Amino acid sequence: MPEDAETDLEEIKEQVREKVDVTDIGEEDVAFGLKAIKVSAITTDEKGGTDFVENQLEEVEGLQSIELEHFDKL
Repeated sequence: MPEDAETDLEEIKEQVREKVDVTDIGEEDVAFGLKAIKVSAITTDEKGGTDFVENQLEEVEGLQSIELEHFDKL
């Protein structure tokens, strides 16, 4: 979730792409003009799995919160 409805989502998406291996990225309407950014990313156990992705996303400026919705292991 971005910090507020005025946060530049394109800037956040660019930062996310620089930090993790993104396979898909989009937006979802939440309420009152606020949009969530939905990211699908690939990682490995060697990199640290989901912890790695969450830690990388925590460094993105303009994000208020991060929530892992789904996880698959090959």
